[in-house]
Amino acid sequence: MSDTLPERRIPDRLNSRAYRLFRSWEALLLAVAIAIFVVNSFASPYFLSAWNLSDATFNFTEKAMIAFAMALLIISGEIDLSVASIIALASTAMGLALQYGAGTPELVVVGLVVGLLCGAFNAVFVTILGLPSIVVTIGTMSLFRGISYIILGDDAFRGYPSSFAWFGQGYIYWVFTVEMLFFVVIAVIYGVVLHKTNFGRAVYAIGNNPTGALFSGIRVQRVKFILFLLTGLMSGVAAVCLTSRLGSTRPSIAQGMELEVVTMVVLGGVNILGGSGSIPGVVIAAFVMGLVTFGLGLLNVPGIVMSIFIGLLLIGVIALPRLWTMLARRARS
Repeated sequence: MSDTLPERRIPDRLNSRAYRLFRSWEALLLAVAIAIFVVNSFASPYFLSAWNLSDATFNFTEKAMIAFAMALLIISGEIDLSVASIIALASTAMGLALQYGAGTPELVVVGLVVGLLCGAFNAVFVTILGLPSIVVTIGTMSLFRGISYIILGDDAFRGYPSSFAWFGQGYIYWVFTVEMLFFVVIAVIYGVVLHKTNFGRAVYAIGNNPTGALFSGIRVQRVKFILFLLTGLMSGVAAVCLTSRLGSTRPSIAQGMELEVVTMVVLGGVNILGGSGSIPGVVIAAFVMGLVTFGLGLLNVPGIVMSIFIGLLLIGVIALPRLWTMLARRARS
C-alpha cells in the first residue's frame, strides 16, 4: 500500500483546482498584466500617478462593456463586427434627439433603444433567415455608419447638457470613475450569467455542438437572438458613455473599435471558433490592452503604431494555440 500512495497523490495534485488555475490562460494573462504594469512604471515617471491610472481606464472600459456581450456571442459560434457602427448610429440618434430638446434621461433611452434595434436587426438576418453572422455584420457595419454619415456629413452634434457628462466624465469617489463602476457591475452580471446559469450552459453547448444542443431541447436560434440583442444593448451603453466623455457626436466616432473588442475577447481566452472562454479572462485582457495602450501613449507612440500592435496581437493570439498544438504533435511523433 505504501508504494502506491505517492502514485495516487501525484494525479490528485496535478488535477487539483488550484493547480489547474495556476496553469490556466487567465493566470498567464494576469502575469502579463503585472509585468506590463511594472515595465510601464519604469518607462514613464507619470505612470504611477493615481489620476493618470484613472485616466488609463478610459482606454478599455467602453470597449470591455461590449466585449463581455461579444464573448458570449463568440462562444456560441457567432460574431458581430458592426458594434462600432452601432455606437456611431446610436450617438447620431442621441444628437438628433438633442436637437429636438431631449434631456439627459431621454438621450440615454434613445442610445440604448437604438443599440437594441440594431442588435435585433442583425439577429433577424442571422437567426431567422439563416445568414452567416460575419457576412451580415460586415454589411451592417457599413450600413449603420453610412446612415450616420448621411445624417451628419462633415458636421457634428455638440451642446450636450452638463448632466449628460456624468456618464463619461463623472467620478464616484476620488479617482474611481462612473465608467469603471459600470465596467465592474457589467462584468459581474455577465460572469454570473455565463458561469452560473442555465442560459450560460446553453451558450457553451451551442458553441460546442449546435445540432446536439438543438436535439437536447435548447432553443438555439432564440438564444442567439438574445445574444445579438445583448451585443447591441452593450453597444448602446458604450455609445452613451463615449458620447458623454467626448461631448460631441461625429460619424467617425468609435472607428475601428470592433477590432479592439474582438482582440480583447480572443486575448481573454475565448475560442474564436466558439465553445470555450470565460468572463474573468476578458476582464484581465481588458486591463492588459488598457495598460499597453496607455503606456505607449505616455511614451508618445503614434496611434497608427498602436493599431499595428492591436492587429498583430489579434493574429498572434489566434495563431499561438494552433502553433503550440502543431509543435506538441510534432514532438510526440
